[in-house]
Amino acid sequence: MSSHQVTPHSTSNPNPGFDIHKVLDKSLELAAHSWEWGTAAEALLEFHNPELSVFGKDPFPGDELPKVDVEKVPSLVYARKFISTEGEGLCEGDGSTSDPSSLGPSALLLRYLPACTRQVRALLQHTPRLPSGAISHRATTAELWSDFVYMAPPFLAHHAVATADPSLLHDAIQQCLLYGAALQRNAPDTPFHGLWAHILAPDAAPAEQDPALWLTGNAWVAMGMARVLAVVRKWGPSRAWRTWQAALEESIMATLRGAVEAQTRAGFRQAVPHVGLLRNYLDEEGASGDAAGTALMAAVVYRMAVLVPERVDGGMVERADVWREAVGRCVKPEDGLVVPVANIVVWQARDVFWRGSSEGQSFAVMMVAAWRDYLEWKGGAGEEVVGERNGVV
Repeated sequence: MSSHQVTPHSTSNPNPGFDIHKVLDKSLELAAHSWEWGTAAEALLEFHNPELSVFGKDPFPGDELPKVDVEKVPSLVYARKFISTEGEGLCEGDGSTSDPSSLGPSALLLRYLPACTRQVRALLQHTPRLPSGAISHRATTAELWSDFVYMAPPFLAHHAVATADPSLLHDAIQQCLLYGAALQRNAPDTPFHGLWAHILAPDAAPAEQDPALWLTGNAWVAMGMARVLAVVRKWGPSRAWRTWQAALEESIMATLRGAVEAQTRAGFRQAVPHVGLLRNYLDEEGASGDAAGTALMAAVVYRMAVLVPERVDGGMVERADVWREAVGRCVKPEDGLVVPVANIVVWQARDVFWRGSSEGQSFAVMMVAAWRDYLEWKGGAGEEVVGERNGVV
């Protein structure tokens, strides 16, 4: 770990048109599962201490993880309540080995290295794999869930930095690409090219599969790969890995382009009751709009616009602005609840879910943090008029 003390971020937050602190508080209130704790911790970090996030300007001073004053980092104060320093995993995963990994970056900044090493071992050595080598999202059966790409590879990438192990970062990249080979629609002439199926479970019953194009799964994937890409680009030993960077970049951008296509193709433009939101299932005209997945997709665009600006044109950023404004209209002013969102109780449900979700709240916070950092990068941080953008729905 570096002895370098990181200077806290001081940029003022732009006005998103809603009370972001209420949204964040509701995320913490609703969180009850491992992936929700990890996602909430990441949202806290990106919002309050972006200099410690992989999207910060220098997240690895001296090519190491930075030394931090834990009590001054709300994300770490929050995350440590849920992390176990004993046992095989960082916390109970409810049948998943990868979900507890979402707490891994926090655990590494907390210097819980032995616990993190055991979590890595659980992923790499004790979790089933498909014949391709892709690690299962589930602990006892070989199942590929798009959610995995957000949970495990970013943690492996962080652990690579913490232990100065480039081969582990290569493993993180490979898992992203192996998952893409299995779940992403890669043939150029395929409808909804670039989008990802949710679940591939070769040995499971059909009812347990989900080959449809779930929005939140696609957003999980895109942001997970963006976090891995940020590590590759900003850590000295991997900065020259141009081929791997290009592979991650293309997969992320294909996902974003697929989401735009799904929203703009003929017959899909006016069906969503909440104008501007992406559908819960991107390829189904009858599916409801989902503010959660839409928020995370917008966050990915802003992050990629800073990471690899040559790949993100103004039209894509404008699309993210549309998504951000649509999400803003879905925030209840009295308590910050973001609705409608995907049903996390019945994950194959197509109906609108009005009780909210911790992950949806966290996604909205990540969206605002990413937008703020994008504006700062552009030299335009501060107040911005939040309004409609006519002609883009």
